[in-house]
Amino acid sequence: MKILKKVLIGALVVLVLLQFYRPDKNDAPIRDVAAFEAETLPTPEIKTILEAKCYDCHSNKTEYPWYAEVAPFSILIADHVEEGNEHFNVSKWNSYDDKKKDHKLDELIEEVEEGEMPEKGYALIHGGISDKEKEALIAWTRKAREKYNIEK
Repeated sequence: MKILKKVLIGALVVLVLLQFYRPDKNDAPIRDVAAFEAETLPTPEIKTILEAKCYDCHSNKTEYPWYAEVAPFSILIADHVEEGNEHFNVSKWNSYDDKKKDHKLDELIEEVEEGEMPEKGYALIHGGISDKEKEALIAWTRKAREKYNIEK
């Protein structure tokens, strides 16, 4: 029993100390998605999906929930946002050439089809996307790809 008590006290001390660590936040002054939306022309339905399920991890501005201030959640969320932006950041859309834009949209289709996006932890807390939303998102992305799909 003494060992369990020491382990619990140690875990509590670590948890308290973690509260002093503040990972960097993805907090640009504005969420810059204008170039992405101007080129890909999302419908109002698709914009709603993107805003609710995609832009927090795939743009330059994240709207953080209250629990993002509490470690270890703050660390996990910061890691997920950073990783999401490494793979696809709509705020950097103008920096991608057409081949990369096509590739990013192709990856979006693949991730949504396979149920990998939105990320499972995010979907658990914020809700995933319905089959109808999934179909609409994939159809819109395929149409958007036509602009970039260059003969290879």
